[in-house]
Amino acid sequence: MDKPTLHLIKIGGNIIDDEQAVTQVLKQICTFNEPFILVHGGGKVATNLCETLLIETTLIDGRRVTDAATLEIVTMVYAGLINKKLVAKLQAQGKNAIGLCGADANIIPAIKRSATPIDYGFVGDLDANTIGVNSLEVLLKNNMIPVVSSITHDGNGQLLNTNADTIAATLAMAMSKNYNTKLYLCFEKKGVLTDANQTDAVLPTLNESRYYTLKENGTINKGMIPKVDNAFAALKQGVSQVFIMHALDLTNTENATGTRLVIG
Repeated sequence: MDKPTLHLIKIGGNIIDDEQAVTQVLKQICTFNEPFILVHGGGKVATNLCETLLIETTLIDGRRVTDAATLEIVTMVYAGLINKKLVAKLQAQGKNAIGLCGADANIIPAIKRSATPIDYGFVGDLDANTIGVNSLEVLLKNNMIPVVSSITHDGNGQLLNTNADTIAATLAMAMSKNYNTKLYLCFEKKGVLTDANQTDAVLPTLNESRYYTLKENGTINKGMIPKVDNAFAALKQGVSQVFIMHALDLTNTENATGTRLVIG
């Protein structure tokens, strides 16, 4: 018997900061015939709030260093303000959404990342085998849409900040045991670009060999590196299709545009 299809959609980047774009993206997602889980990042809101409060923001290879003060900010912004705004917008589309972070129903346990070789602070790493699949299935089977923020927990009362692409990819891996999972990592660019200054220079497909070449010569860099790493990890762990694409191109899930990641 064929598995049912489940879409794992991550939205982030500048899209999160554009009220009109977010509304349009959610309207498009709500036309899907199959169930979906929405994962979101934080956009610039947390960074701007840190600046207002004179809390320094540090990024290493596109990943945020999360000290105790920053963790409080990102928890309030990601799991609070942004999460609930997305839930409210989905409710306005007639979809019964529920906002979650990783601590809710224990859906995303994490392990605090080692301080060596680089100390990223209160950042969590994930294992697809520990994801709360049963809890997520209860929601999906009751026609609720999980809207998942990028805050996880260690099981001992400590919240952790986790890359939203990593969360989306890990959820897709975990859910692939029971579903035909399709992963869409969406942001404000049309896909993986061969030239950062040419918005239409999109690779229609990308395999690992080409990825390593583009990373080595600096074409793929900064925040795109963890995005592509997560995409390939998902493909290797049972996810059927993975796309990196513009969020506003989510109109056709059968023939998605953007960059499709392939093995081989």
